[in-house]
Amino acid sequence: MVQTGPRPAPGPAPASFFPALRGDLPTIVRAEGIYMYDEAGHAVIDAAGGVGCVTSVGHAVPEVVDAISEQMHAVAFLPWTQFQSKPAADLATLIATITPGSLNRAGLFNGGSEVTEGAVKLARQHWLARGRPEKYLTISRWQGFHGMTLGATGIGGHTARRRKYQPMLLDMPKIPPAYAYRCDDCASGSLRCADELERLIKWQGPENVACFMAEPIVGATMGAVPAPPGYFQRIREICDRYDVLMILDEVMTGFGRTGRWFAAEHWDVVPDIATAAKGVSGGYAPLAVLLATDEVVGALDAAGTPFVAGHTYSQNPVVAAAGIAVVSYIQKHNLVQAAAERGAELLEGLKGLVTSHRIAGDARGMGLLLGLELVSDKVTKEPFPIEAGVAHRFAKACIAEGAAVYPGQGGADGLIGDHVLVTPPMTISSAQVQELVGALDRALTRLEGELAS
Repeated sequence: MVQTGPRPAPGPAPASFFPALRGDLPTIVRAEGIYMYDEAGHAVIDAAGGVGCVTSVGHAVPEVVDAISEQMHAVAFLPWTQFQSKPAADLATLIATITPGSLNRAGLFNGGSEVTEGAVKLARQHWLARGRPEKYLTISRWQGFHGMTLGATGIGGHTARRRKYQPMLLDMPKIPPAYAYRCDDCASGSLRCADELERLIKWQGPENVACFMAEPIVGATMGAVPAPPGYFQRIREICDRYDVLMILDEVMTGFGRTGRWFAAEHWDVVPDIATAAKGVSGGYAPLAVLLATDEVVGALDAAGTPFVAGHTYSQNPVVAAAGIAVVSYIQKHNLVQAAAERGAELLEGLKGLVTSHRIAGDARGMGLLLGLELVSDKVTKEPFPIEAGVAHRFAKACIAEGAAVYPGQGGADGLIGDHVLVTPPMTISSAQVQELVGALDRALTRLEGELAS
């Protein structure tokens, strides 16, 4: 309906300007298990996983809440540059028992963006310690996402997140993504997209390249797009050939989300450095983990060089206690295996939606890191125009039908392309998987009706 009278006077601006707490957003007042509840008591399945893969063990887990409370009563904060934190040391030791290969040196950070910068700083300091100061470049991929700080944004390759800050970025070279739905080479089993790394290393000069960073499964910016079989094996070979450190960004994929403790295991590779966050503390505390091999950290040890990194809340004992409780809960309840099994059931359900809905173009992912791509034409894979905001409209329709998903745009070429991540807690049951698929089915029907009218 077109409003013809005078526009009503705007109400007072909210005190909080970030995030933009608009009046049309529902308010969640409590959460338990895989469900969140609004003020009216309506239940919503947290298939957004918080903000993509965060809520690994579900909400209000007593063991995690109790561990945090106990640690807060003991010691909540200490100056980590002068004192040891037993929970931080214990968490690092615990993590070292589940990491692949010799990736058993761990440092605790506070978030994904921060740990991304820690990873490239570690790579740089490794080469300095080995007497190779000329190696400084970080190669990454277009459509990749590694965080929102200026440093991490310069490494990342998502156009919409970069464009406002472009003049301020320390830009780094990039290769194309491996995107089987839109890349015939990847779909056919070709590793040409991986071989682009070798070409770029040669162009930049191998003596200048410190590291290569990539997500095993591209999450927020492409909607759970896994690299094809053989891709990271080829990347590993290229990195070894040119003395380049391989960094895997497992901020979303780490700690069981894909049906393995770390997604690198799907390709049977061990990176030199890895980052992980989100699921390691399950949303109960801000925690990220920087992982490295003995060889990488050993170079600093041999040179007597301290790792120059860290922030005020690094190694925080309360945060570490949350991490210990969450990882222990994942182990105790076999949630890595559960993620593989429930993920297979959920992916089957999503593929059924692709078959039955005209705007559902592709379902993909591993374990419980899954995605659904929305298109205006399934035959040509033509995306919707960006101004249509289809991913965000679908997310809103999902909430109306009882599920929250994580929407994103720009996956097709950096500007256009709509997708959602579907990443429920790893505690989801088979019956709840079917409940979630039903909600997504109804939301697609609702959105298709809106688009048709």
